Amino acid sequence: MTPDASPGHDRPGADSRPYVGLRAFRREDGSKFFGRDREACEVSDLWQAGRLTVLYGPSGVGKTSLIQAGVLPLLDAGRTDVLPIGRVSHGSPFPSAALSRHNPHVFALLSSWAPLETPTRLAGLTIREFLSRRPPRQDPYGDPVLTLAAIDQAEELFGDFAHRQPYREWFIGQLVEALDDDPNLRLLVSIREDHLASILPHEPKLAGMARNRFSLTALDTAAAVRATEGPLEGTGRSFAPGAARGLVDDLRMIRVGRALGEEVVADAKAVEPVQLQVVCSAMWRSLPEDVRVISSDHVRRFANADRSLTDFFERMIAEVARDHFGDDVAGLRSWLRRCLITELGTREVVYQGETVTAGMPNAVVRALVDRHILREDIKAGTRWCELSHERLIQPILQNDHVVVTRAESRSLPEDYLRAAELSFRDGEFALAAKQAEEALARSGGNTRLRAEIESFLGNVAHRREDFEKAVSHYRAAAVHFETLGATSAVGGLLAGIGRLRLAQGRPSAAVRELYSAIGRVPDDLNIQTELAWALWYDGHPDAARDVLNDVLGREGNIAEALRARGEILAGLGRAEAALRDLDRVRPLQWPSTRAAHALALALLGRLPEAAREIGAVSAEAGDHGPVLLYAARVEELAGDTAAAVALARRAGAARAPALPAHLAAEAQRLIRLV
Repeated sequence: MTPDASPGHDRPGADSRPYVGLRAFRREDGSKFFGRDREACEVSDLWQAGRLTVLYGPSGVGKTSLIQAGVLPLLDAGRTDVLPIGRVSHGSPFPSAALSRHNPHVFALLSSWAPLETPTRLAGLTIREFLSRRPPRQDPYGDPVLTLAAIDQAEELFGDFAHRQPYREWFIGQLVEALDDDPNLRLLVSIREDHLASILPHEPKLAGMARNRFSLTALDTAAAVRATEGPLEGTGRSFAPGAARGLVDDLRMIRVGRALGEEVVADAKAVEPVQLQVVCSAMWRSLPEDVRVISSDHVRRFANADRSLTDFFERMIAEVARDHFGDDVAGLRSWLRRCLITELGTREVVYQGETVTAGMPNAVVRALVDRHILREDIKAGTRWCELSHERLIQPILQNDHVVVTRAESRSLPEDYLRAAELSFRDGEFALAAKQAEEALARSGGNTRLRAEIESFLGNVAHRREDFEKAVSHYRAAAVHFETLGATSAVGGLLAGIGRLRLAQGRPSAAVRELYSAIGRVPDDLNIQTELAWALWYDGHPDAARDVLNDVLGREGNIAEALRARGEILAGLGRAEAALRDLDRVRPLQWPSTRAAHALALALLGRLPEAAREIGAVSAEAGDHGPVLLYAARVEELAGDTAAAVALARRAGAARAPALPAHLAAEAQRLIRLV
């Protein structure tokens, strides 16, 4: 009965209150979760029965809460193996530059499922590999139990953000592979209703023959009353007969306009969970301490729906205006009034363009959707938006001064950091940096929080390709973590700095940083794999191969190490050994891996196969020196000297990345073939 996960507005101590406010229910909140018994049972049954279950509903209807506080407590631990709730976007302060190349959606999901696992290790795994490495579970009769996996807020996978799109099909392909591999795996996908159409094309391959859908809607009157009264059990307070029903009835009645000078009120027949939470939380905070029985009079005085929702609206638009609209709350309110409300005082539906909606940048629209002020819908293949509820019309139309000041709308550094993570998720990197800097300014003497914020700022700079600034933030984070004795965190940051030095074309500096990182975390084989890459780029291919041999001797199935050794062996002319490694890491996702695979095929005389592979790779090579050089060598072996020379010249001039010294000499040899 609460909204889905949203920007953090609850405060310390909120968990002791009967109403959880604007955050989603957690599993430990099950004793406060009422009004969804039927829905919880149905979703639990569907999840266990079919390979894929899609749970969908509008923003704020409580999908996250239903899963965590309603469904999970119903599952039999002896007959099911339940993974933590998964997400496809990742807000961890772990230095992203320390991670090997990976699919960010897969990494986010695995990080959700295994929050205590080393991030550098997760970055090298596929979904199927992760699941296959988990110890098998059996029921009391010796039969394998069902593995239940859930992906919440799956709409994040389908958002129109360019930085996500290349990874979407790859992620879905990995889900299909995992489901095909394990007949006991059951997947629950929770998605916002306006994005349901995005997942439907993928449903047949994800679901096979067994697919289920469940639509979650607003609370009917009986459920809303139960959701209002139930959380008070054990608090020493209760509602007088009819008082909770009066609160719910007030929420159901909506002003829809005026006719013949009279106000027209309609009965919505249902209650939006987000509004019920807003009103009940406001009432609980306002009740005098000596009240034990909440009467209808108390409800009228302290649970006024219009006043509570007005306060909520003002708080939300104050946040959005500060983050996205130059603090111009009046201007944002004016846009909402002008574009989202008709002359008759009803909701207006507005077409959402690629980058702007009715003259407003879509970043602002998304922020309003996240805060339950707007909702999106897809009609006839186009996206539209409108106010999330008629009750928001009056707060927009009124001319009162802003109720909540800037300082009140968000004050804790954790709030700013959470907002920064959401902005980072949506590709708003400049805004994410601004919000994180504000979090840092408010963090005071909290050394751990300062370290995490500095690391997050390093991630933002890394994503913006400002590598020197990223190094500066990572070093500041490392200093803070060093004072806390968090050795592994320091190792991860130093590894990130090492990879950044490599991206800057400074392999010798990268080697030094990575050796320092290994000194802190000597058992992290993924950092040792990065050391091998740095040694290779520094002109020491034999030393790089020796490091990788040691890594794979200790654990023989690390995909990134196999890929690295396969690429290096291909460059050294050891084609058969290269193919043995590369054939173990399929599919060959990265251009450099496919180029090395093509070169190994060509060295073995399998020229038609090599030509097909290198032809597809060349279009993606860009300014990647090793890929261009491997393509040049394939063309040389195929007898096309002119093409080989042209590619070698491009390889010699490439800078993203440049050729290591030992390959630069090979490029010069090819250039001299003219």
